[in-house]
Amino acid sequence: MRLFCTDIAGLRNQALGLAEAAGLTPDLRTLRFRKPWDRIPTSLWFNPRLAVEADAFATPLPPVVMGAGGAGARVAAALRRKDVRAVAIQHPRMALEKFDAVLAARHDGISGPNVIVTRTALHRVTQARLAAEREHWAARFADYRRPLVAVLLGGSNGRYRFEAAQAHALAAQLAQVAREAGLLITPSRRTAPEVIAILRAALEPLGAWIWDFSGENPYFGMLACADAVVVTADSVSMVSEAVATHVPVYLVRLPGKSARIGAFMDALARDGRVRDFAGRLELWNTAPLDDTAEAGAELRRRLGL
Repeated sequence: MRLFCTDIAGLRNQALGLAEAAGLTPDLRTLRFRKPWDRIPTSLWFNPRLAVEADAFATPLPPVVMGAGGAGARVAAALRRKDVRAVAIQHPRMALEKFDAVLAARHDGISGPNVIVTRTALHRVTQARLAAEREHWAARFADYRRPLVAVLLGGSNGRYRFEAAQAHALAAQLAQVAREAGLLITPSRRTAPEVIAILRAALEPLGAWIWDFSGENPYFGMLACADAVVVTADSVSMVSEAVATHVPVYLVRLPGKSARIGAFMDALARDGRVRDFAGRLELWNTAPLDDTAEAGAELRRRLGL
């Protein structure tokens, strides 16, 4: 199976997670755009072959092509033939009948005979992977106080702001938690250096560990070893990965607005799977919320694989 997406970690993990759950071998193609199409919304691409570098369309084609996000979906739709099935991940923002299957989260608000709806975004967090990561990382995190809290940081985007003011507020809240718990903090590529510096200055003296992007990425190890997770609410993908664990998840709400992302976070709160973070740590009984395995099995069934 050939996968198409832009160089965005969340999209890439959704595509790989679905491929793995469906038992398909992924051939990931990161899309590169030609000028001037790199500045034109994908909804205006009348011919994706003009907009995307040619290696995406290299032949021979496999029996299944899959696109994650708007650009990936348009490439997959352009490659669809009688002997090539096309799959879209997320709302493709084009006619659904151009695909053999569309994988959409419930907050995308779409339905149809070829739509498979999940409660969260697709991802690569499985119980088997968490067990393996726990075995790999447990000794490295053994000296930190319990309960152990993993803090997952996003960053400013077109909808939400995570800047100095928000960093100071979060640092003050996490400082309260640090009095009774261990803190492991991982920034993402979107986290501003200023935000990291503020958190480092406030929390490292209290014993917190903040990844500096050197060495092995601790992200999955943190999810596996944590007793609770605190995650910024700017990323559907990060929150989806967090709620696939067995532990309580807290949301750090950021200033800004996205009806779609907000609906996703609010639905998880109504389900009781997440709570808003207010600087206090309370552990409650919960269970993983993960539809990726079922989505992969349903995709195989619908494609007749």
